[in-house]
Amino acid sequence: MQDGFSEASEWSAEASGPSIRVDASGLRELDTLGCLALADLEKELAASGKTVELVNLPGDKWDLYEAVRARADVRRPEDPRFGLDALIAAFGRGVVATWDDLLGVIGMFGVVLSSIGLTLVNPTRWRFNAFVTQLDKSAFRAVPIIVLIQFVIGGIVAQQSAYQLRFFGAEIFTVNLVAILVLREIGVLISAIMVAGRTGSAYTAEIGAMRMREEVDAMRVIGLDPVDVLVVPRILGLVVALPLLTIIANASALLGGMLTLWAYSGISPVVFIDRMHDGILLETVMVGLIKAPFMALAIGSIACMEGFRVSGSTESLGQRVTAAVVKSIFAVIVMDGVFAIFFASIDY
Repeated sequence: MQDGFSEASEWSAEASGPSIRVDASGLRELDTLGCLALADLEKELAASGKTVELVNLPGDKWDLYEAVRARADVRRPEDPRFGLDALIAAFGRGVVATWDDLLGVIGMFGVVLSSIGLTLVNPTRWRFNAFVTQLDKSAFRAVPIIVLIQFVIGGIVAQQSAYQLRFFGAEIFTVNLVAILVLREIGVLISAIMVAGRTGSAYTAEIGAMRMREEVDAMRVIGLDPVDVLVVPRILGLVVALPLLTIIANASALLGGMLTLWAYSGISPVVFIDRMHDGILLETVMVGLIKAPFMALAIGSIACMEGFRVSGSTESLGQRVTAAVVKSIFAVIVMDGVFAIFFASIDY
């Protein structure tokens, strides 16, 4: 409400029986909120049997007042009640959104492959410095947290496995269980989830911030391809980084499991290593490493796609960063399940 309407000295109301006369000659400013207040006053007085006459209101303000008064009784429609139709509609919107996301990831993947192909034809397009920078951010700076988390997880898995197998007198087989679980599943899966939350969110935030400041448009204006500059170095850096992180994660988890079994079950490190040497094949190690590049490709594609979807607001940036992390983790888990079924079907 403007000051002109908020000061009582600038407008007056004269009552004469059932009729009230409102003089607006001293009203300097009037906005929609003031018009709504006048309309509410008129409605309240009309409910008590009085009539209101508004006089000396300038023509332009009168038009605004009439427009607001005509819509004063319009109320926001109530939200539809939850029912079968709402449930079906929500499910349909979810399916459409999922399909759009899938097409977006496939499109981003295709654009990246096209850019890599052009780079192979013309090596001058390759941005080695950017690739090394992203590799440093994705891999080397993530090593401490990956080592810590995997060490703890390896110890927890070893302790729980030993506790259960102790009832069957098969505590020594805890070594095989821990080694197979870490090398095939836990090492790469936890590393990929950590990368999705740490690096994937950073990719989305970086590209999204550049979108908000119109730096991506500026790149196109000066003849640079944003995919070559922003996307390819990040995705390739992630594809190289995740297998390296998986190797480090496997070693850390196995170390945690080995020390836990030594302290909890009395299985010495020598026995632990001997059991691993006798029971673990190279294929077990390769299963986890094969998954890593594909998971990295999915994480990078989703993160970059969501970054380019950021609009001009900080709210949009937050929504896209959250969406990138959630979608990346979901994609990683689904891919891990698909790989598990595939390797089981070929007996690998």
